Amino acid sequence: MTKAVNPDELATPRYIRIDPRDNVAIVVNDFGLPAKTRFPDGLELRDFVPQGHKVALVDIAEGDAVRRYNEIIGTATRPIFAGGWVDESRISMPEARELDHLELATAVPAAQPPLEGYTFEGFRNPDGSVGTKNVLAISMSVQCVAGTVDYAVKRIKEELLPKYPNVDDVVALSHNYGCGVAINAPMAIVPIRTLQNIAKNANFGGEAMVVSLGCEKLAPERLLPLDTNGSIVRMQDEAFDGFTAIVDSIMAMAEARLEVLNKRQRETCPASDLIVGLQCGGSDAFSGVTANPAVGFAADLLVRAGAKVMFSEVTEVRDAIHLLTRRAIDEEVGRALIREMKWYDDYLAKGEVDRSANTTPGNKKGGLANIVEKSLGSIVKSGSTAIVDVLSPGERIRKAGMTFAATPASDFICGTLQLASGMTLQVFTSGRGTPYGLAAAPVIKVATRTELANRWKDLVDFDAGRIATGEKTIEETGWDLFKLILDVASGRTKVWSDKWGIHNSLTLFNPGPVT
Repeated sequence: MTKAVNPDELATPRYIRIDPRDNVAIVVNDFGLPAKTRFPDGLELRDFVPQGHKVALVDIAEGDAVRRYNEIIGTATRPIFAGGWVDESRISMPEARELDHLELATAVPAAQPPLEGYTFEGFRNPDGSVGTKNVLAISMSVQCVAGTVDYAVKRIKEELLPKYPNVDDVVALSHNYGCGVAINAPMAIVPIRTLQNIAKNANFGGEAMVVSLGCEKLAPERLLPLDTNGSIVRMQDEAFDGFTAIVDSIMAMAEARLEVLNKRQRETCPASDLIVGLQCGGSDAFSGVTANPAVGFAADLLVRAGAKVMFSEVTEVRDAIHLLTRRAIDEEVGRALIREMKWYDDYLAKGEVDRSANTTPGNKKGGLANIVEKSLGSIVKSGSTAIVDVLSPGERIRKAGMTFAATPASDFICGTLQLASGMTLQVFTSGRGTPYGLAAAPVIKVATRTELANRWKDLVDFDAGRIATGEKTIEETGWDLFKLILDVASGRTKVWSDKWGIHNSLTLFNPGPVT
């Protein structure tokens, strides 16, 4: 139950200290607190401190460690007195943690009791996988055909889709790959397997089709390797007499698949059939206090129910990797985590940057001083269970439990790669706010602050900010989110991005050369 909170109690100056050993805390009150504000424990602010920003709880000498989450997020660049605003300029970011001597599988969490009896209404596929949506996907083997596919999809939605009420949507899997690239370069495997595996997503019911130009480097047969019979339209096929004939062929192929998809019906499925992706974007200092802990608790419930769950974003776990390798189910998984960190370190170095390039102006306005602090809050959404597997970018998920799926931190690339890994529903936390959505899978957007949830009441699906105000506990909020996940997966609740039809395009990760 939501705890009734006196309005005067909400107005009382409040801060949140995550760990008793921390020497900083963040201001809870909406819009911040002015200088000379006195907290109930007697601490008095020396400066105006914006909401979510850090206040020193004790004097911190120049060069001393600044601690949050009982981890060093930096050192003081000059003396900071108790009650002072610990802004970005007063913290020097530490060097990246060395990867060669990390503890592996030394603190594997004990298995939690199974959570039985929880179900959702999903679309069971012939291969046993279960979708949360019923979508016709039209992929493409090269960006050249994107305009044609968009034109065809518009007509399919207008002229054909109304005849098939059990089909939720028609989605163009647009991308900028397929030609003008070194198709045989070692890293070409990343975008290629991403496209291959997206077509296998359970939300597409095994009925994905491909539109090809005909002269591109990426042969369309590589995108549907198991069944290409009647699944590919080649625009350069000499049988086509003009653009109209090409579009008619795409529409005819689409209608044959719509007829199949329209026969799909939701049926009761155990929660173990879910594949849930976790992501954050527009993070703030509350992310690791409210939204991500609630998501982490819900993730633990999903794991206990037997579901497959994944978290991602390499640069947003890099500075907390020492906490994750200990949770690896075995040393092999621990080494795989390190492998992905090292690969991305090298990738960034080739661009003459490092992990500090991750943080945004919005992150800093929301109180995050650097990528170290951001990472410590980011990993909280992975919950407390063992990490059972590690995926390289675009690989399909293999095991029930919590998996780390390596991706860049870009919202759109991460979402694309999680779809390729099999994700059928995504939970997305944000402190600054984003209209982000995916056409291929429902995205539950979770606000870190009640002020944001109220202001964006028709964009945000779930308010985790009540944790900060004391109205709800992390556990209560996590259970509420878990139940919402089941409702959204069942089609009983529609997320706002789907209500408005606002969806971001797929964005491939191509670490290989462009020719």
